[in-house]
Amino acid sequence: MTNSALIRPAWTPITIAMMIIGFMIFWPLGLAMLAYILWGDRLDEMKGDINRATDRAARSFGKCGFGHRHTVKRTGNVAFDDWREAELARLEEERRKLDEMRHEFDEYLRELRRAKDQKEFDEFMASRNGKPAPKGPQAPRRKSVPDT
Repeated sequence: MTNSALIRPAWTPITIAMMIIGFMIFWPLGLAMLAYILWGDRLDEMKGDINRATDRAARSFGKCGFGHRHTVKRTGNVAFDDWREAELARLEEERRKLDEMRHEFDEYLRELRRAKDQKEFDEFMASRNGKPAPKGPQAPRRKSVPDT
């Protein structure tokens, strides 16, 4: 008995019953079971093909300069290669600056939120304790409920 005969799903009573139940519950399940019975032995082969194609695509993107910076194949024209390397370095520096500015802006927003939350908390505590709220824009006052 070959290895593929052990793996291949066949028209057994169990697979037929699963297909019928799948159609009764939700028709795409039955259709999926039918596809598995017919082409299930080819799944490993298809997964291998997909993985090889994905690896080839990732390698080609790496050569184009996408993703992590890789050494790019030289064209033979020294002036062009030097210009390209200088441009890539400049773009990398611009990206670093943009990332740095984004981080600074995120920190600024976090600090604004913290200050706003602190102000609101201080106003709440002041109104709860019956003290006047700190100076600044007034928040709407809520009626105090007596403690029990």
